[in-house]
Amino acid sequence: MNYINQFCFQIFPYIALAVFLIGSWVRFDRDPYTWRTGSSQLLSGKWMRLGSNWMHLGVIAILLGHLVGLLTPHALYEPFITSGQKQLLAMVAGGIFGVFAFVGMTILLLRRLFNPRIRANSSGRDILVLALLYAQLLLGMASIVVSSGHMDGVQMVKLAEWAQHIVTFRWGAAEYIADAHWIYKSHVFLGMLLFFIFPFTRLVHIWSLPVSYLSRPYQVVRKRQPVIHYGQGN
Repeated sequence: MNYINQFCFQIFPYIALAVFLIGSWVRFDRDPYTWRTGSSQLLSGKWMRLGSNWMHLGVIAILLGHLVGLLTPHALYEPFITSGQKQLLAMVAGGIFGVFAFVGMTILLLRRLFNPRIRANSSGRDILVLALLYAQLLLGMASIVVSSGHMDGVQMVKLAEWAQHIVTFRWGAAEYIADAHWIYKSHVFLGMLLFFIFPFTRLVHIWSLPVSYLSRPYQVVRKRQPVIHYGQGN
């Protein structure tokens, strides 16, 4: 069991991150025309805007929360907030944005599975990645329920130590998660698995943030004037 824990939470994260980075670069270099979301809005616009907007709002907020919460050293926030208070803040914020993501993702998954036109134009990878994201979200929501049973913040600190050991290439990361609840472990492992499959799915469009639009000059659009032909028919 210890070998499985070491592989899943000490070795596999580096495999997943390597595939994530190198695979993304290779796909952009070899297949740049596949670097897109493959939007289904042209096939059916019903519920698309609501589902997409709510999902992206929830997912982006949750990702940013995970990034700050897991990678901020305990010593930096300890003078201002206790571990228990930080855990409560994470639970409330995660719950709110988790609901946004849940509603949006449910709409998109139902469209993908039960709209005949969208289903006919969906690949197995499209459905798989959406199902995995949905499962990851459900695990994250379930972890809030588990966390409510121990509000001392100890487990949250251990998970943060695991993440910080991984990103700083230190051995012993798996020890911090060895005795964690299976929901936490599943949530972490599935997150790494999503990084692993990232370059082979439509998730690569995350790299294409439209930052350049912020500095792009305004486009001047003028109404086309009617063309008047003189001298015809005279």
